[in-house]
Amino acid sequence: MTSTESYILPDRASALANYPHARRVGDLIFVSGVSSRRPDNTHEGVTIDEDGTVHRDAAQQTRAVIENIGVILNTAGASLEDLVDLTVFLVDMNDYKAFNEAYNEYFDTETGPSRTTVAVHQLPHPNLLIEIKAVAHLRR
Repeated sequence: MTSTESYILPDRASALANYPHARRVGDLIFVSGVSSRRPDNTHEGVTIDEDGTVHRDAAQQTRAVIENIGVILNTAGASLEDLVDLTVFLVDMNDYKAFNEAYNEYFDTETGPSRTTVAVHQLPHPNLLIEIKAVAHLRR
């Protein structure tokens, strides 16, 4: 019988519905969609001027999402090096270049995960430009 375990991190942004940050099934870890949302419900990569103008930085949000995934994986006994597949959701493909530049700071072609990037109409909050769903394989 394959073992399963859910991971819910109390010090991270909580899920917006009833699902864990990640679920381990055997040697695979399935990470729920991750954004740049902080535990206080603000967003990394977003600044708001005094007049209410919102500035969103796709590269900064990408780094925050990848770092958040890393924290979740560490809780499950894995790391970014264990990632095997990513599904990336971008609100605007005009952010694709900035996303890729930040992404390439973490992964290379030979050892990085496979990846699919799709454009979506919107994400759960208008400040969000990117969300990533991940799968990792424990090599232990």
